[in-house]
Amino acid sequence: MKSKWVFQKLNSNFPFCSSLISPFITKIIQDPTSSTSKLVLDNYVDISRLLSISAKEGHFHLGPSLHASFIKTFESFDNQNVYNVPNATVIWNSLLSFYLKCDQMRNAVKLFDDMPMRDTVSWNTMVSGFLRNGEFDMGFGFFKRSLELGFYQLDQASFTIILSACDRPELSLVSKMIHCLVYLCGYEEEVTVGNALITSYFKCGSGSSGRKVFGEMRVRNVITWTAVISGLVQNQLYEVGLKLFVKMRLGLINPNSLTYLSSVMACSGLQALCEGRQIHGILWKLGLQSDLCIESALMDMYSKCGSVEDAWQIFEFAEELDGVSMTVILVGFAQNGFEEEAMQLFVKMVKAGIEIDPNMVSAVLGVFGVDTSLGLGKQIHSLIIKSDFTSNPFVNNGLINMYSKCGDLEDSIKVFSRMAPRNSVSWNSMIAAFARHGNGFKALELYEEMKLEGVEPTDVTFLSLLHACSHVGLVNKGMEFLKSMTEVHRISPRAEHYACVVDMLGRAGLLNEARSFIEQMPVKPDVLVWQALLGACSIHGDSEMGKYAAEKLFLAQPDSPAPYILMANIYSCSGRWKERAKAIKRMKEMGVDKETGISWIEIEKQVHSFVVDDKMHPQADTIHGVLAELLRLMIDEGYVPNKRFILHCLDQVEVIDNS
Repeated sequence: MKSKWVFQKLNSNFPFCSSLISPFITKIIQDPTSSTSKLVLDNYVDISRLLSISAKEGHFHLGPSLHASFIKTFESFDNQNVYNVPNATVIWNSLLSFYLKCDQMRNAVKLFDDMPMRDTVSWNTMVSGFLRNGEFDMGFGFFKRSLELGFYQLDQASFTIILSACDRPELSLVSKMIHCLVYLCGYEEEVTVGNALITSYFKCGSGSSGRKVFGEMRVRNVITWTAVISGLVQNQLYEVGLKLFVKMRLGLINPNSLTYLSSVMACSGLQALCEGRQIHGILWKLGLQSDLCIESALMDMYSKCGSVEDAWQIFEFAEELDGVSMTVILVGFAQNGFEEEAMQLFVKMVKAGIEIDPNMVSAVLGVFGVDTSLGLGKQIHSLIIKSDFTSNPFVNNGLINMYSKCGDLEDSIKVFSRMAPRNSVSWNSMIAAFARHGNGFKALELYEEMKLEGVEPTDVTFLSLLHACSHVGLVNKGMEFLKSMTEVHRISPRAEHYACVVDMLGRAGLLNEARSFIEQMPVKPDVLVWQALLGACSIHGDSEMGKYAAEKLFLAQPDSPAPYILMANIYSCSGRWKERAKAIKRMKEMGVDKETGISWIEIEKQVHSFVVDDKMHPQADTIHGVLAELLRLMIDEGYVPNKRFILHCLDQVEVIDNS
């Protein structure tokens, strides 16, 4: 016999229930002794669906009402009726799910403990409910309790649920333990379990185990292929992921939108423009190019491959845009040297009334450099305050960098001091700000504070510290940092760290020591290292060591103007004009162009830029006249100019004196 679930006067007590229950009504009974009608549900499946919809739509009061009705229904507890037990269990499990989805964990536990009958679904519901709510200890605890009752309590869903929670490196051992249980329970051939194992292993950083599971699977579906390809890409194994994608397309299983998304991300990581264009063409044929996630991935791919025009075309013709799309195009402009375009686009977004999110603000703050407007940066800071983004750590880190790069160290300090909490990027940004402004000792003090706060340094931290030591001449301290980096913190130095050490030794005049350090490096010296040594030779006018460094730099980067210009400066410093002329001539013969240096100044929120011998500025004649007059006054006060840098200005002074 089925229970009849009666809802009386629901319209007055719960206004939402009329539309909610109407699809499930099987009977309307008029009570002869009352003016009200009773809505009767007599189907267990419908009741289960009703609970599910109630939880999804937030109708929290309906669940307890149904729960009370269920308890009052005598046959619900009739465990002797074998036909009734499965139906009743469905309702119990639906109630469990309802409480868990409504975040009523205590009620769920109490219900579970009082349930007269439980099945595997009951246990799975409790495990997934607690894991979904972030209560991992409770979730794993219920899984362990079900395991203690015997393997018969587990099914394939039990494993997929618990594996979905194993999504970080510290849980890799748990994934392996679950993998053992999968074999013990005989579910190793289940595709869904195999897919969950692959996903879990890759998220835990055990890519080799994930690939092994994939290799052992006899039956694979599109989710299997997508799981392993996306896992490889997320672990930065871009080339392997792209090759597997090509292999998949040659087989019988067609990729889905998520597979294509991962393949585009692989092309982005490899900067494989040709392959990225091919995949873009396939997406057009399949009609998937308008998917928001795929559009953003394509823009990111084109931006990282240096094809900003293609990224902009996708952005411009997109049917729909979201915060991710706008952030991607802003970052793309910034990465490819289109800082001005990124700022203009951001300003247009704000003026158009587009909702700005913290990621977009963080992206545009990353555009700011020494030649950008501090006034605009302060306007963006005002926008951040008005938008209530001041507690976002990424935005604050961007503000610290923006102010320090625009020359305003004081405001960088203010932003940092107001931050709570601070992450490693915050500390790194502030240490870098002090180093950038030549305040090396303050950078070192801040590092000591960082350690006291218990924040672990990163490779970026040590890069800023080495930079600080270089500018204040603390060679021994810098070498201590390099040693601490590798031996204490187990961080492998990058080319930038080695270049910083060479720069530090070179600035201190220890050119021979710098050369010895390079020769003893565990990795092959790259362009940055040779540039640092050559720059130090230029500072100290060491032409012999400079020639050695320049020759190495010629081999490493033939199209770079740096070795030619720096050697010309070295020769100029020692009065070797013929050698200087040969260096410049060789640069011209090689077809190497020197990027023009730019100076700038901001006046009334407008940035004025200048190059050498600039005649383009509308006030150029006045500016040159004032500079020449200032130089003449400085010379009268005893200043001895370095003729290597200001020969043109000296000519102007002579003209003024002779007039």
